[in-house]
Amino acid sequence: MTAPARLLLPAWPREPPTSGRVALRAFEDRDAAMVRDLATDPHVPLIGTLPALCDQAEALAYIRRQRQRHPEGTGFSFAICDASSGDALGIIGLWLRDYGLGRAQAGYAVAPAARGRSVASDALRALSLFAWTLPDLHRVELHIEPWNTGSIAVARNAGFTYE
Repeated sequence: MTAPARLLLPAWPREPPTSGRVALRAFEDRDAAMVRDLATDPHVPLIGTLPALCDQAEALAYIRRQRQRHPEGTGFSFAICDASSGDALGIIGLWLRDYGLGRAQAGYAVAPAARGRSVASDALRALSLFAWTLPDLHRVELHIEPWNTGSIAVARNAGFTYE
């Protein structure tokens, strides 16, 4: 049995995508504290690979996995960071499983300590601006649970429409 072919993705952005007070960058080991804070949210571990209430080693393993998303052909996994300090505030990704069809999926989560400051809306705007630079990409989709009114508001604030 052979492994599935890796998707050849466009290059990592030369300049960090930015919007408002946030920038998107590659994950760094120093982001482990933010990852551990994010792991305290009861919903985040249900939708990804971040273990609930993770310890330092698990946070660093999560960061390593995020760094591999682009090389393995999955998409772009960014740390959302404060544009001034570089401190990590959350995570956001552009997943390109359907890139050959002109579609991408986006997902995001902001650490509890950074919520309530428009971080997610700014990050989603930055990700969208970056997404539209990718050749042949025509659609970015968000899959949001109907009960997640905060995330729905983020999407609307970033210019997304409900279908």
